[in-house]
Amino acid sequence: MEFKIQQVPERKVAGFHMVGPWEKTVHQGFEQLALWVKSQKITGSEWLAVYYDNPDEVPAEKLRCDTVLSVPEDFVVPENSEGVITTRIEAGLYAVARARVDDNDFAKPWNQFFNSLAADESYQLTGKPCFEHYLNDGSESGVWDIDMYVPVADKR
Repeated sequence: MEFKIQQVPERKVAGFHMVGPWEKTVHQGFEQLALWVKSQKITGSEWLAVYYDNPDEVPAEKLRCDTVLSVPEDFVVPENSEGVITTRIEAGLYAVARARVDDNDFAKPWNQFFNSLAADESYQLTGKPCFEHYLNDGSESGVWDIDMYVPVADKR
């Protein structure tokens, strides 16, 4: 899988912290996020899922993720926003790859991406949280276009 290395700015995000199997919690988190955004008339520019754990090392029931959208620096969580958190996605050097998901198998492009990164001789994984940016709403069509971001460090 082709990827590029780029410096990514810090993002302030708001949404929901979820724990459990990603194939359930990510969907549930985005349903909650969509309801919150609609009920509170929130405007955000990017819909993101942030992944904190390695599913090869952490049991599915303990996997952590955030389903969030990027918000302005001066954003304050409105009243009646139970469970909503604000946090930051760290700035830094990231490997970035674009993928199309049309079978709800989000793991497939991530696995391809990590395999490509493992074979790369110039950069190594840092172990910091990864995230994906949704470029479209595939809930109706079943087709999702995403950018995947993995923090890396120069091996040299």
